[in-house]
Amino acid sequence: MTDISPENEILAAWQKTLARFGQSPAIYSPTGAVLRSFMQIGLEALKIGRTLERLAPRSVVAVQIGNSELWPELLLALWRRALIPLPLGDMGQTELAYTLGTCRAAALVTNQGGPLIVHRRPVAADAAAWPGPAPEFLKLTSGTTSTPRAVRFRAGQLLADCENICATMGLSEFDVNYGVIPLSHSYGFSNLITPLLTRGVRLVISRDRMPRAVLDGLANTGATVFPATPVFFQKLGELENAPKLPALRLCISAGAPLTRQAAATFSVKFGLKIHTFYGSSECGGIAYDETEARLYEDGFVGTPMNGVEIVHGAEEAGPIEVRSAAVGDGYFPTEDRETLGEGRFVPADLVRRTERGLFLAGRTSEVINVAGRKLNPFDIEARLAEFPGVKQAVVFGVESALRGEEPVACVVGDDLEREELLRFCREKLSPWQVPRDVWLVGEIPTNERGKINRRVLAEYYREQRPNLL
Repeated sequence: MTDISPENEILAAWQKTLARFGQSPAIYSPTGAVLRSFMQIGLEALKIGRTLERLAPRSVVAVQIGNSELWPELLLALWRRALIPLPLGDMGQTELAYTLGTCRAAALVTNQGGPLIVHRRPVAADAAAWPGPAPEFLKLTSGTTSTPRAVRFRAGQLLADCENICATMGLSEFDVNYGVIPLSHSYGFSNLITPLLTRGVRLVISRDRMPRAVLDGLANTGATVFPATPVFFQKLGELENAPKLPALRLCISAGAPLTRQAAATFSVKFGLKIHTFYGSSECGGIAYDETEARLYEDGFVGTPMNGVEIVHGAEEAGPIEVRSAAVGDGYFPTEDRETLGEGRFVPADLVRRTERGLFLAGRTSEVINVAGRKLNPFDIEARLAEFPGVKQAVVFGVESALRGEEPVACVVGDDLEREELLRFCREKLSPWQVPRDVWLVGEIPTNERGKINRRVLAEYYREQRPNLL
């Protein structure tokens, strides 16, 4: 079959990018070596396309290749074959198998640090029966629950998010993005890959997340834009003998709340403002702090981005509705029309709106936000309940400067050891799902109606064990 889908707006934008930049460098290593020119990306995409010929058009293809320079060319190859990419990050085998089955993936592409390997999978006959417009891309999320499911996107929605980001943040072909955040995550995909393909914004691909290596990479490559999570800025701010970064002009923080202390420490050391960025897998970018004033307030996420309308119905903290051309079409395989669809998305966050901008003020559910991933406490509780001697387990989230929130398990039982319970969790749960701490108690406090309040329990935990997180 021929492979060009004329309706795919990103493919059309890529052709213009390729015509403009041709042999110019597109992707660098952290040492500054050129890994790909724009022309090489296009040629490699054609080669990869030949390995995908046996997959039926409109099939879902999961991609799990870490931070690799192969991402742009693989995406182009998949779209040219009318296949639907599903980026995946690191996950345990149980979670991976569940995700592939839930999203009805016909194949999984891996590389183990080498050439791409296409693992074909049996798929149900109704795998292409979509509830709405056929998607051209899937983002893995959990919506307002922790059960893995996908968000359906067409290329035009991804392009709209890229345009909103570039216009709001001022990204252009004169910039070099430093890519250390996961390219499989919505944040990395939207801020790093789509700007390269559609705007010619060059990219450094880094697999080394150690603070000293990141600083050296920023200095070696002359990167001008550094999108990261709060933990990076905290660690970089704590380093001694840090090199100067004269080329770096823009630092962006997303994925978890940026604390005042971490932001201020980094700004003093490097003389740069950290701009907070708030977004979601379902709709892309939502708000951004465009100002240069180094006024940091906990929970502040800026003002609505270009192309984004935010409807806020409460004077105090309350839910918002996000409207933009970047909002996904819906969830898959289960829909949630009240939350997502028809150009609107209702996040689970509680937001306070002020004259200065928007502040995050909590969440509407018990779901724990671990560095941008949504964790249902019941998943951990169910695992702990299988351990001999456990009588009761309640899991809640505790604020963390590094990852937004960390899960903590409060456990009642006989002859229990903290390390044994943690080891038991690690056997079945993915690393990010394992509790940061197990708190052994004689009984779990309840209110006058006999109910457990997880938020109150988290506050009590902080009082009793303030130095563990």
